[in-house]
Amino acid sequence: MTPPTTPTPRTTPPATPVSPPTPTAAPRPRPSFAARVAARAGGGAVRVLLVLVALFWLMPTLGLLLSSLREPTDIATSGWWRVFTAPAQLTGHNYAELLGDERITDSLLTTVLITVPSTVLVIVIGSLAGYAFAWLEFPGRDWWFLVVVGLLVVPVQVALIPVSKLFNSVGIFETTAGVVVFHTAFGLPFAIFLLRNFFAEIPRELLEAARLDGAGEIRLFTRVVMPLGGPAIASLGIFQFLWVWNDMLVALIFADSSAPPITVALQQQVRQFGSNIDVLASGAFISMVVPLAVFFAFQRQFVSGVMAGAVK
Repeated sequence: MTPPTTPTPRTTPPATPVSPPTPTAAPRPRPSFAARVAARAGGGAVRVLLVLVALFWLMPTLGLLLSSLREPTDIATSGWWRVFTAPAQLTGHNYAELLGDERITDSLLTTVLITVPSTVLVIVIGSLAGYAFAWLEFPGRDWWFLVVVGLLVVPVQVALIPVSKLFNSVGIFETTAGVVVFHTAFGLPFAIFLLRNFFAEIPRELLEAARLDGAGEIRLFTRVVMPLGGPAIASLGIFQFLWVWNDMLVALIFADSSAPPITVALQQQVRQFGSNIDVLASGAFISMVVPLAVFFAFQRQFVSGVMAGAVK
């Protein structure tokens, strides 16, 4: 008799792990025609194009400079580009005569006496007001700031007649002080708006730490806020300086006619003589060199102030 066999236990094979489905990458959108052209152009071609555009943009300035260095007879008979074939035409006689004219030198001095106080007052008052709107609590602060923002859209032409009557009543019409007051008043809304937004981005912890060290509001403003606001203040100073230096409308109305700024003096030269391009070219170039020098002196702070707050 055969003994019964023990059934062999049936073993289940191990389950094969199922890998998750590989996600398929979404198709990239096809770049636009302009993007393909820009990619194929390369950095070198773009730089060459930008250099050519810059040279074309600076051509009137170069023409003004070369015309200011030529004699009136040469200016009347040929274009300024003839200097490259006849460099003997260049002379400094025009500048010598221009700087020897007391009316022009007085106008330059008047322009400096108007521009520098107008820029300094706007920076000082605008910095104090911007700090107050950013970090001080006082009744109606937000409403007053909305009033300042609203003043940004008020054009200068609207205030010419009422301000003329006001200045005439207080005795500062056709004076240098009147022009300074006008430029300061109309430069403050933009200054307060710009500096308030810049000062508001200063970390609160930094100001609280200075207060814990015993710094008052004046010391906090002069030792902490002003150094940190250097880029914005430099940008504001450049904007205000360029606006006041190149202004002719306000100076034509409010400045003293016997000692006008350089813009009004050059305009009077055109009205009186009309064809004295040698005087006009040299005077215009001198009036343009000063703001260019100011801009290039503070261009790094200007770029930092403009880009402040653009990225976190």
